[in-house]
Amino acid sequence: MVQNVATHMPELEPADFHLLSGLEHGMRFSEWVATGKIPEFSRLDDEEVDYRIDRCMDQGLIERKTIQYTGYRLTFEGYDALALHTFAERDTVDGVGAPLGVGKESDVYEARSFEPLALKYHREGYTNFREVQKEREYTAEKAHRSWLYTARKAAEREYEALEALYPAVSVPKPVDQNRHAVVMAKVDGVELSRVELDSGQVVGVLDLVLAEMAAAHRAGYVHADMSEYNVFVASDGVTVFDWPQSVTVEHTNAGELLERDVENVLGYFERKYPQETPAVDTSTIAGAMTGDGFESVDECSG
Repeated sequence: MVQNVATHMPELEPADFHLLSGLEHGMRFSEWVATGKIPEFSRLDDEEVDYRIDRCMDQGLIERKTIQYTGYRLTFEGYDALALHTFAERDTVDGVGAPLGVGKESDVYEARSFEPLALKYHREGYTNFREVQKEREYTAEKAHRSWLYTARKAAEREYEALEALYPAVSVPKPVDQNRHAVVMAKVDGVELSRVELDSGQVVGVLDLVLAEMAAAHRAGYVHADMSEYNVFVASDGVTVFDWPQSVTVEHTNAGELLERDVENVLGYFERKYPQETPAVDTSTIAGAMTGDGFESVDECSG
């Protein structure tokens, strides 16, 4: 598990960030940056590099490996520190609080600022880079890409989608993005997978989720990874989050991905609420979303 780097930030000095930035630059060319290249990339002299390496190693911001040469690379904590440093310089974030959610592909923390915010660090590719590289279209055709690139592209993709969708679609309000991190408004609610709906609420909540998917399609996007784990349910509606795998409606496979999203959502409700969920065809719902517009599952059933 990647640790929250916010507690280390007050101890870091400008030259530490020069070292971290230098390694970030060097990792564009190789997974491990040779010791002799670090002064060039960081613009620090040899003695300063040695000192900063020791400091950053002690705080878990970089790691070392000896192959045919001794090389260094950023850990995710080091990459987190660079992104958080940028957010602080922009006055986007004043501090980082408790974790809101930790998963295989992202860590989300409370962020202190002018309003309640959430700070999301993308982790795609760190533990299983080759598999993610195959699955994500923004890395699949790249010959040499580190997990830094994979995570950064995921953050860029998500932020771009949020900016395009908000506020027409109920998604978290985007605030800022840097490297592999996205700052967004904190969303209240409970994950759909953990909600226990009354029989009278099932169709209503299902309609809300599908309506947001339809609104996203009208705004030009397909989520492409819909499930019960990326929908928040609250008293005033639902919010759809996690958009790094989204595609535009012009994408070659947009129709297929939309049908899969609809199938995932309907399948969840059918499994959990078999008596309350209307029998409806996936392609009928997807067709309504891309045609005259989705109104309700009842209108598409039977």
